[in-house]
Amino acid sequence: MSLFDVTVEASCGAARALSFETAHGTVRTPMFMPVGTHATVKGITTDQLHALNSQVVLANTYHLYMRPGVDVVEEAGGIQRFMNYDGPMLTDSGGFQLFSLDHMMKTDADGVTFHARDYDGSAHRWTPESNMDIQQRIGADICMQLDQCIGYPCEKEDVAASTALSWEWAKRCCDAHTRIDQALFAIVQGGMHLDLRLESVRRLLEIDAESRSSGGRGFQGFGIGGYSVGEPHDVMFETLGQVTRALPDDRPRYLMGVGNPTTLVRAVREGVDMFDCVLPTRTGRMGTAFSSQGRMNMRNAKYKRDFTPLDHACDCPVCRQYTRAYLRHLVMQKEMLGGILLSVHNLHFLISLMGRAREAILGGTYEEFYRAWMASPAANDY
Repeated sequence: MSLFDVTVEASCGAARALSFETAHGTVRTPMFMPVGTHATVKGITTDQLHALNSQVVLANTYHLYMRPGVDVVEEAGGIQRFMNYDGPMLTDSGGFQLFSLDHMMKTDADGVTFHARDYDGSAHRWTPESNMDIQQRIGADICMQLDQCIGYPCEKEDVAASTALSWEWAKRCCDAHTRIDQALFAIVQGGMHLDLRLESVRRLLEIDAESRSSGGRGFQGFGIGGYSVGEPHDVMFETLGQVTRALPDDRPRYLMGVGNPTTLVRAVREGVDMFDCVLPTRTGRMGTAFSSQGRMNMRNAKYKRDFTPLDHACDCPVCRQYTRAYLRHLVMQKEMLGGILLSVHNLHFLISLMGRAREAILGGTYEEFYRAWMASPAANDY
């Protein structure tokens, strides 16, 4: 099988189990991708990532561009060698980070000018072409088009203009991307408006077909961006299923920036294959754990003399070796080990959850898996 050719191993309703090859190994979905923004998943070693059965790890183009610099990563032999992770990797374009710079950023039809206020305040100019050059030099297995992410709430005419700019940039990214051992994913935008999202899909598919008809590679997958930007939780699900069903069956579908357990379970049911989010490590560092009984705040005094495992239903190293009382002690003392252990547990929770979802799809029982999850106390964690 050629790089990035997708095999649909099974489907159950809209839920799918896919596999595809990258230069750094086989990817199997549904899957959760740990986020290593700065070429590190905070507090987690690459050996631990492998032990957790991590597949793809995500890094961020904006932050690597700013520090240590693309030339350093390239000189090291690419992002995998730089951070000593020999599995598949994905780089986000950095578009969302530019969106977060807000008034320090100016977008026009050709590209975006921004001041890196979270570093040294220096001025920079990106175009879709220069962004593709940066991501190809970083060398992850999957790169994302440069897009424009817009906030919520927002006037529909502004969402429409932003969405059009994103698909125009998608074509330029497609034309500029030449690295054959790297996949390029386009990104569906459109805010919370179904018509704009379906128009985005239509335009991206036209670009893909035009590229392939002229001997290009088109897009090897599709991100779904612009959700989880402040909208109420259920608003996303008003449009998500129709968007995923409009996308090709033979390409992965990646819901960007979403990491709540129940959201993952529901989105798989709608046909999503890939997820990423900083949530498991960020909440871990804040002293919070995912669990089969719902989210647990380890600062709670009820855990002070609780010498039982963190989650009785979990078989991760943390739950096998440490008690709730000890983990609470670490959190209350602000010991870095507390955040590390909870991060390990939270990552295992989401990676394992998607592993169980895959097994249910392969077994033709995803609807039963979904109903059991939604009836459990963990379903409240969305």
